[in-house]
Amino acid sequence: MSGTALAAPYLDTDADQLSFALGHPPYTALAVRNLTVGGLDVQLRLLGASHQVFAGPVAETVACLPGVEGGLPDTAERQFDGWAYHFDARVLRLSAGEFGARVASIRAQAEAHPHALCGIFPGSPDAVTALTVESCDTGPSWRTWHTYPQSRAIVATHTRLEVR
Repeated sequence: MSGTALAAPYLDTDADQLSFALGHPPYTALAVRNLTVGGLDVQLRLLGASHQVFAGPVAETVACLPGVEGGLPDTAERQFDGWAYHFDARVLRLSAGEFGARVASIRAQAEAHPHALCGIFPGSPDAVTALTVESCDTGPSWRTWHTYPQSRAIVATHTRLEVR
């Protein structure tokens, strides 16, 4: 899957503006990809303010949310009807050379992945939000990357949804 050139600027302008929420309804998306992974319907959504993933009982939002203070948890765990949910996030702050190389690697990984959605925001080929989803024996897992060229920061998340 190749990257999608997005027609709108991104609304979250630094990693510190992102927040994490579960259970929000769908926000207006710039791009959507519907998949069936391991027998479960999964929807990947690129927002101007980052991403949403809908998978089984989970509605995950990592975005700049109105009225919500920024800051992602390092980890979050929840139990849903028959499912265990585990979320991890980390912020990488890199040198200019490291940042460009890492973004190129993220874009290449998303482009080669059969279950991916990658958006490239106007103004910089390094302004990217990418999502990939995998099927495991116990349920789906997904990874996301949000890149910020102006601060050379990358937010990487990994989520696992497991049948209990």
